[in-house]
Amino acid sequence: MIRICLSLSLLLLMLGCSSNPTTGYSSASLYDQQFHSVCVPVFENETMSRNMEFMLTDAVVKQIQARTPYRVLDDTHADTMLIGTITDIKLRAISKSRTTGLDNEMLITATINFEWLNLRTGKRIIGRERFSSSALFIPSQPSSEPLEMGQFALVQQLSTDIVDQLQAAW
Repeated sequence: MIRICLSLSLLLLMLGCSSNPTTGYSSASLYDQQFHSVCVPVFENETMSRNMEFMLTDAVVKQIQARTPYRVLDDTHADTMLIGTITDIKLRAISKSRTTGLDNEMLITATINFEWLNLRTGKRIIGRERFSSSALFIPSQPSSEPLEMGQFALVQQLSTDIVDQLQAAW
């Protein structure tokens, strides 16, 4: 009896899955299977923040390698190319110390434009304008986190958000 119940439950579970994620649950990959590789040239940087383009490119490459089925190759061998421009970086005070008046928490926000291009056809797969992410850091005592710590957290969050956008459309 238990064996029949387990078999019936497994059958119902399998019937609930769908190969098309728009019609129900799916066990298919989140990423488009027609592409196998991506080229990620260094992002452009239109801001005065030094080295953010190198940090972001490195983080995006690592996220793609860790979370997607795509290989990162040069532009002569890749199927696709992910290009982007950092257009704005802002710092904003979130809270101030009552005793010193210094900033306790700071929010660093980056805004970028990026496109994912199919190198075979030349067509745009996805593109985002004014895409932004933020990260919090604490420059005050006792943490005393430097601006670079906030930049690192921002780059990690932004790279995760960019790679999330590479998932196939639902």
